[in-house]
Amino acid sequence: MGTPEALKHLRRDPILKAVIRQVGPCTLKPARRQPYEALVRAIAHQQVHGRAAEAILGRFIACCCPAGFPAPEAVLAVTPEQMRACGLSANKALAIRDIAEKAAAGIVPTRAAARKLTDAELIERLVALRGVGRWTVEMLLIFTLGRPDILPVDDFGVREGYRVAAGLEAQPKPKELAAIGEAWGPFRTTAAWYFWRAADMAKDGSFRQPKAI
Repeated sequence: MGTPEALKHLRRDPILKAVIRQVGPCTLKPARRQPYEALVRAIAHQQVHGRAAEAILGRFIACCCPAGFPAPEAVLAVTPEQMRACGLSANKALAIRDIAEKAAAGIVPTRAAARKLTDAELIERLVALRGVGRWTVEMLLIFTLGRPDILPVDDFGVREGYRVAAGLEAQPKPKELAAIGEAWGPFRTTAAWYFWRAADMAKDGSFRQPKAI
C-alpha cells in the first residue's frame, strides 16, 4: 500500500507529511481471505472484545467444519440453535446465514469476481446483506481486497488521527473529512492507515504534535 508513489503524493499534504515522518513506512498488508470469510469474521467480532470474539468464532468453525473455515453450504447445514450454542447472538446467527446464502448464490463475490467490480459496486452490493454496513464493507475493501483508495470517514480512529495530526480540538465531521481527503486520492487507503497509527500513538503519548504544519 505504502508505495513510493503513494508516499510522494501524500507528503504534499503537510499534515500527512508530519505523520509519515513519525510513523515511518506503511506496513499494511491485506489478508488473503475470500470476501465471504472476511464478512463472517466481521459479524462475529461486532460489539464483542477481540479475544471473546475469536473464542466464539473458533467454536463456530469447529461446529461447522473442523478441517478449516466452513464453506457457505456447511454453514447453512448448521441450525440457528447450534450457532447460538457456539456463543453467537440470534442476530449474528441470522446475519451469518444470510451471508452464507448470498455467497452460495454468488452475490457475495469471490476474490476473483471482486476484481471486476468497482469499490462503489461492491459497497452497493454488500451493504444489502443483513448486519453489514458501509464501514464493514470499507474494512473488507482495505484489509481483504487491498483497494488503494478507500477513506472510511465514519471510522472513529481515522477521524481521531486526523484531529491529532492537525492539532484540532474536535474531530472533523465525516463529510468534512471526505472533502479534505479528495486531495489524497488515489491513495486514500494509505492516508487512512497513517491516521490510524497517529491515533494509536496519541493514546500512548508517543505522537509529537508539530509546532507548525
